[in-house]
Amino acid sequence: MKKTLKRIFYYAAHYPKNLILSIIFALTGVAGSLVVPILTGYSIDFIVGKNNVNFNSVIKTLTILCFAVISSSISQWIMARNTNTLSYKTSRDIRSDFFRKLNTVPISFIDKNSKGDFVSRATNDVEIISDALTQTFTQFFTGIVTILGTLIFMIVIDIKISLIVIVLTPLSLIAAAKITKLCRNSFSKQSEIRGELSGLTDEMIKNQSLVKAFSYESIAEEKFNNLNSSFGQTGLKATFFSSLTNPTTRFINGLIYAFVGMAGAIRVINGGISVGTLVSFLSYSNQYTKPFNEISGVVSELQNAIASAERVFKVIDAQNESDDSNLPSLSDTDGSVQFESVFFSYVPDKPLLQDISINIKHGQRIAIVGPTGCGKTTLINLLMRFYDTTSGNIFISGHDIRNINRSSLRSSFGMVLQDTWLFNGTIAENISYGKPDASIDEIISSAKAAHAHSFIKRLSDGYNTLIGENGGNLSQGQKQLLTIARIMLTNPPMLILDEATSSIDIRTEVKIQQAFEKLMKDKTSFIIAHRLSTIRNTDLILVMNNGNIIEQGNHNELIKKHGFYYNLYKSASSV
Repeated sequence: MKKTLKRIFYYAAHYPKNLILSIIFALTGVAGSLVVPILTGYSIDFIVGKNNVNFNSVIKTLTILCFAVISSSISQWIMARNTNTLSYKTSRDIRSDFFRKLNTVPISFIDKNSKGDFVSRATNDVEIISDALTQTFTQFFTGIVTILGTLIFMIVIDIKISLIVIVLTPLSLIAAAKITKLCRNSFSKQSEIRGELSGLTDEMIKNQSLVKAFSYESIAEEKFNNLNSSFGQTGLKATFFSSLTNPTTRFINGLIYAFVGMAGAIRVINGGISVGTLVSFLSYSNQYTKPFNEISGVVSELQNAIASAERVFKVIDAQNESDDSNLPSLSDTDGSVQFESVFFSYVPDKPLLQDISINIKHGQRIAIVGPTGCGKTTLINLLMRFYDTTSGNIFISGHDIRNINRSSLRSSFGMVLQDTWLFNGTIAENISYGKPDASIDEIISSAKAAHAHSFIKRLSDGYNTLIGENGGNLSQGQKQLLTIARIMLTNPPMLILDEATSSIDIRTEVKIQQAFEKLMKDKTSFIIAHRLSTIRNTDLILVMNNGNIIEQGNHNELIKKHGFYYNLYKSASSV
């Protein structure tokens, strides 16, 4: 808990100007409010007694009182402004570090966690931290200063009555501490369930067509209701415990006020203090106990913020991909690729790829086929270093890929995947994603090569048409044409095509295949295909099953063997 709090304030310390101004004007504002009770007491003493009203002193005291109130109000406004600025900047930095971390962690870390949970951590959890920071300065810090200030004034006025306040105050602190301990676990559980709820909601919304297609609505609603119910129960429990803090401390503080009032009244009767002094003391007593109520509420909110911060920092502290900034870049690649005795598994006790050895020459077209789950995509993930091999080596142009930086390695490949990805932006921006400085002529040229130009021109604003997340209202085939145009624009030395034409009609596919023929000329190309008719002219076909390459050769050679590939091809042809 202490470590997490220190870390939050470490972010805040990056803005010393706002931090110092918040502290200075918090002190000024509290000082102004502390002067008010004693001035009020003086004013009362000036009017106590029949025919004994000192109007000049009353007016003078009230003038100073007004000045103190105005100064305190202005100081509190300046403090609030700087506090809000500080909390917003701090939450911005935490959110930036969070997002930056997502770009540096291994792909395996992203794959193992819910995408919606990441969104929840970056938005809801960081917002909770920001709110807690604001309250910490506006209520917690000013409350501490008020407590110390009023305690000093009370001791100066009458030390005997002050002892009553000092002796009874720990009761309020003990009660708040006990309740706070109960809050912590509930708020932590609430944050976890909030992340699960966000993850489920995100998945259901993004895949609404599949939900409806499989009549999954009732099951999705049941899952949501169960999580929502758990979230509500946990939140109710957390709120219940945090709500106990304020009335409990108020009750104890009320008792303290009553005892002070009785003791003070006896002192007035005995002539120990004046009526005005008693009024001042009661005001200070109220000011002294009030911050305990506010601080106890802030502490409950801090428990929620700490639980949220721990979830955010858990991602920020995740291990990065191994540093490769000092490694050389891959340049002037000749397109040759070698796999030497490669073994790999996603889970240590469940091996997948086993002793894979391949020698691929420059310009060859390599098809990878096999049943689902045989390791086709995993082979590509290793080639791109999305994952590292468990053992064995992969070489490109004679360089071990672990000895070159990932950026240059990945920029040497162009990938067209079965799952298209488009973002909020114009058609032109989506095509130029891999080459942001591309001219409009280059963008149009690549779109024409991908046979996307004709449908783009039919859109309302052509290449300036805005499309929503994941392509908006474009058909799946049109989305795929845009991703193909994106690769044609970058024109990389090597290609990876993972069912690149799976969502395109047969007539357009013929045109795309012709475009690919030009694109793949003199380029090493890896083609993952389920439609075996599209790979008949490849130089080498790797047939995989259960993580092993069980056959390899060109189409005619594999057909003559009457083996696994032969059966796959015949099965596909008969469909």
